[in-house]
Amino acid sequence: MSKGFASSYRIVLLATGLFACFAGLGARLVWIQVTKRDDLVRNLVKARVHREDLWARRGDILDSRGNLLATSRSLMEIVADPQFLRAEDESKWPQLATLLGVPLPELRTLLTTKFRSVTAAIPAPAASPAPAPAGLVINFKSSFEATPPANSPAAPVAVPAGNPAAPTLEPIQWVKLSSHVPESIYAQIEKLGIRGVRGERIYRRAYPHGQLAAHIIGYVNDAQQPATGIESYADFYLRGQNGWRESEKDGRKRELAQFRSREVPRADGYTVALSLDCNVQDIVEQELEYIAQKFQPEKATIIVSDPRTGFILAMGNYPTFDLNEYRKVPKEAQASMKNIAVTDVYEPGSTFKIVAASGAINEGLATATSRFDCSIDRIEYRGKIRGLPREDHHFAEPRSVPMSQIISYSSNRGAAQLAMALGEERFYSYARAFGFGQPAGFPVGGEVGGTMHAPNSKGWDGLTITRMPMGHAVDCTALQMHMGMGVIASGGNLLQPQVVQEIRDPAGEAIYRYGPIVKHRAISEATARTMARLLMGVASKEGTGLNAVISGYEVAGKTGTTQKIINGRYSERHHVASFVGFFPATNPQIAISVIVDGADAHAPGGIAYGSGVAAPSFKRIGEQLIAYAPLRIVAPAGASPPATLAMQGGRR
Repeated sequence: MSKGFASSYRIVLLATGLFACFAGLGARLVWIQVTKRDDLVRNLVKARVHREDLWARRGDILDSRGNLLATSRSLMEIVADPQFLRAEDESKWPQLATLLGVPLPELRTLLTTKFRSVTAAIPAPAASPAPAPAGLVINFKSSFEATPPANSPAAPVAVPAGNPAAPTLEPIQWVKLSSHVPESIYAQIEKLGIRGVRGERIYRRAYPHGQLAAHIIGYVNDAQQPATGIESYADFYLRGQNGWRESEKDGRKRELAQFRSREVPRADGYTVALSLDCNVQDIVEQELEYIAQKFQPEKATIIVSDPRTGFILAMGNYPTFDLNEYRKVPKEAQASMKNIAVTDVYEPGSTFKIVAASGAINEGLATATSRFDCSIDRIEYRGKIRGLPREDHHFAEPRSVPMSQIISYSSNRGAAQLAMALGEERFYSYARAFGFGQPAGFPVGGEVGGTMHAPNSKGWDGLTITRMPMGHAVDCTALQMHMGMGVIASGGNLLQPQVVQEIRDPAGEAIYRYGPIVKHRAISEATARTMARLLMGVASKEGTGLNAVISGYEVAGKTGTTQKIINGRYSERHHVASFVGFFPATNPQIAISVIVDGADAHAPGGIAYGSGVAAPSFKRIGEQLIAYAPLRIVAPAGASPPATLAMQGGRR
């Protein structure tokens, strides 16, 4: 019988081949399913599992009228996977470079660099982590800070010293192309259809008003960390909490939503509403600009507050900077980024005389009609003859100067005698009660406490009791002096200065409101009323603050002209000019402080007096605030409003 074409040899050969194929397939299955299972599963998960960060939106900062001071813009961060790019898309790279605003050679380098050299080190023995010191607060990364994948070019590789290492090549699968692409531009990038290039939504901080209230608001830096101001102080509320979701992606790296396994929704940041008023802040900053142009001072500060509550309506400094351009501030000009209203100290000069006068009246040692001999240049105190400071103003009858003229004419000798009547300990206690020698408690800006030596300390000598009452031998911040005057305006209470008014959740509902905080009572209400009447004499034809008079309103305040200490001595040519006051005097609604440092070179007569440099600014600001309807500053009965109200603010 014929076997035909299928000979025994061919059957054996075919059977052997089939057996070998099935044996190889079986061996391959064993290798895949058993031997290399863990490694392959790990690679599969890495290739298919997709973890996406859901960035939280940082909360807004608003003024008291709801105007945006700081907000977060939605942007796209464009990234690429060089391993996933196609050669046919290379012709689209010039368009991509144009849309990203990146030079084409730079973009080409980023997209064509597919590997990087890394060093695989022999692991060093693990060391036990040192215990954290007691009370240590762990500062976690800001919710804005994106951590690139471990294989990104930004991820460093640590090599323990002394360990042998072998260089290897590692594929680059993540590279950032741009982090500031608007969504409209991203839509055009998507239309290019470049495989391997994708966008991730992020948020970046923006400050709509530029330099307005820069020292209060602060800013978020390039690392998305809050640097200063409210941005830093209220970061707990503002930053929100990032979310994330885990799903799978297909071969084209598109999400397969049906395989989404876990998702943690993001929690956007809360909104912080401040007591600042954009319009009042603008008035202040325009006035600072005017002072800068006219007098060219070294620095200047203006503060406006509601003396009834202690809330700050405006706080401006010269020099200043643009919050959106903080990176461009040169190193030599970085002092402009300080909030000098709370970080820099000065000797307050005659504005400090309110302490001795208030203390003496409060203790019943003097009244508004008391008289003092200001012709003497020496006086006995505690068994020793003490020299009295010279007078800067002349009196018609120096041997009998009434209390009202000691304030309105700013008598140095009268202030010294009031302090000596109190005694060192009581005078010092009243100065502390007015808030000097200690931080005012302002939440932002790096506030300092100033210097005020206590009796019997090394800094207190035989002349201190005669010099401190006139504002020498003591220094303070502009805010401390402002709040010290606020003691009189508030009816005798020292209020804590505040700027945060309300915290709101992402839905806009208020979750916390801040109210006035009375630190303590410094003087009686009756004493405060008496002092307010005496301070009205300063802003009058007979007083040193004539230029602060606002027609139709009673102004209470005090001028100050302080000699600066240069090379350890009081200078005759360098001064700090100030005017600190409030109005209406009998029903205080607005407190304003103007402090100008180093304006002598361009001041009339070459000396920057508080009456000529600071008081006019007080008046101009006050008149504009009266014209600003939302403040509703009520004039005394029968008083006519100032003529400047007919103008647009009456600035100049």
